Amino acid sequence: MSVASINGQSIYYEDTGRAAAVLAFSHGILMDREMFAPQVEAFRSRYRCVAWDERGHGRTASERLEPFSYYDSADDLAALLRHLAIDKAVLVGMSQGGFLSLRCALTHPDLVRALVLIDTQAGTDTPEANKAILEKVRRWQNGGLSPDIADETERLVLGVGWPGAASWRSKWAEMSSTNLAQCFQTLVNRDDILDRMSTITVPALVIHGSADQAITLDKAELLASEMPNAKLVVIEDAAHAPNLTHANAVNAAIRTFLDGIPS
Repeated sequence: MSVASINGQSIYYEDTGRAAAVLAFSHGILMDREMFAPQVEAFRSRYRCVAWDERGHGRTASERLEPFSYYDSADDLAALLRHLAIDKAVLVGMSQGGFLSLRCALTHPDLVRALVLIDTQAGTDTPEANKAILEKVRRWQNGGLSPDIADETERLVLGVGWPGAASWRSKWAEMSSTNLAQCFQTLVNRDDILDRMSTITVPALVIHGSADQAITLDKAELLASEMPNAKLVVIEDAAHAPNLTHANAVNAAIRTFLDGIPS
């Protein structure tokens, strides 16, 4: 575990493996770098794997968290790669990590070799959906992580009955009110970048769970259709975090994709 002082943040990260080719893993909201443990384990022998905790999450979380956007997070990722003397990387982003990875590809294209986008989208959510999200966060802030909120969050992110869910529920219970509020404000206030996807010409793999209710499959299909060099792989019966719950299938798709990227 290491820390880099970047853009006024203390960014915690893990840098595993010493290969020349780099995979940079960016996690989803309410998650942290550990959600990519199955991928780091699978690819560390062939790739240098950098997994980091984003603003408001994991060991980067701070009670002084100021308002930020996913462009700020994209800048954090770019600065981290430069801090590590990495010229180019394959950006692997899940949900929120995909939001920032796409914005990194738009604003720091020189750093991006390819994209792996897991259960994410380029668009925004409806005002009604955002209102419901913020209402849940308000209840979470005021009353803590109640069983009903924990159950709903688990179902959306991990599906029903995934055996590793307890450890993530424990992490969610420890998130502070400050970080919850700001991270979800960033989520609902993000901009729609779908009309810019045609400018991202690097190879891209869009992976999506068929049972994802947080970001439905049609949004992944739209994302893949708007990117000139994108391929869509659907993970059957997976919810929002298939890289955790269906790691073997996701790893196989990533491996095939990486093997096909020009060196």
